[in-house]
Amino acid sequence: MTYTHLTTDELVIIESYFNIEKPVALVAQSLNRSRQTIYNVYSFLKQGKKVLDYYRQYKQNKSRCGRRSTVLSDEQSTYVQEKVAQGWSPDVIIGRGEFPIDCSVRTLYRMFKKGLFDTQSLPMKGKRKPNNHQEKRGKQAFRRTIHERNSLYPHLTKEFGHLEVDTIVGVKHKSAVITLVECLSKVIITLKPTGRRAEDIENRLNDWFKSMPKHLFKSMTFDCGKEFSNWRSISNSNDIAIFFADPGTPSQRGLNEHSNGLLRRDGLPKTMDFRDTDETFIQSVASKRNHIPRKSLNYRTPLEVFLSCIDKDILSSLI
Repeated sequence: MTYTHLTTDELVIIESYFNIEKPVALVAQSLNRSRQTIYNVYSFLKQGKKVLDYYRQYKQNKSRCGRRSTVLSDEQSTYVQEKVAQGWSPDVIIGRGEFPIDCSVRTLYRMFKKGLFDTQSLPMKGKRKPNNHQEKRGKQAFRRTIHERNSLYPHLTKEFGHLEVDTIVGVKHKSAVITLVECLSKVIITLKPTGRRAEDIENRLNDWFKSMPKHLFKSMTFDCGKEFSNWRSISNSNDIAIFFADPGTPSQRGLNEHSNGLLRRDGLPKTMDFRDTDETFIQSVASKRNHIPRKSLNYRTPLEVFLSCIDKDILSSLI
């Protein structure tokens, strides 16, 4: 049975019984408490003090109970703040282990919740769309679905060379950035097309594939946006399999959607006009994220995993 402390109501009742000199045993029986608990209060009241004084002393003693709050050194606090400014999460700071931090991941998150560190760089929370949301955008008339991809590549999450592709749109929906994420390494690649039309997306992807070694990537998975209408031409020109996720199910491309959220927070917000933004800056935002360790990669960076999956001959041609 879990022990519970005396409530204020019980203390008032005990004081009333004390004033009428009711025996400790009977008071303990009526309140379903141990005799020692009632005796302690009686002894305190016999000193001429009030039950309010007893409660105040209890609260003072209670404030000294429990584990003391963890306090980081100035050096550790500075390190945490610097890494958070670079986009590291508390979990990565502890898990990467580059610098000793005298607390657990949960304790560090509690410190952020208390406002001891800047919380602007922490991962976003909450739902982006309400329950029962239905996708109303245009759909491709004929396409290979993501279910075919899963049957053709059953070990996709453990195999290098599969891309998830999407676009993030700028202010007033006048500009866009193509985002590609390699599923195994989680490397993010950003490309700037000349516009948002299907032809613009196709031309920019074709130009990018020309700079890549042949057959480095095996498949690409798009959403059902109209900007990917020219997928057949992209597939034929670059000899790569293209699949589509089901309408209204961004969770099927969760890695890509999550990466887009990171890019938004790191420097590509919805209020930005990408037509006036240099592609070097757009690529630098992705590069920053590719240099941040991830728990899912055993605290290695996406770039480290990506390079480890490429043959030396191919790597030399890229560099």
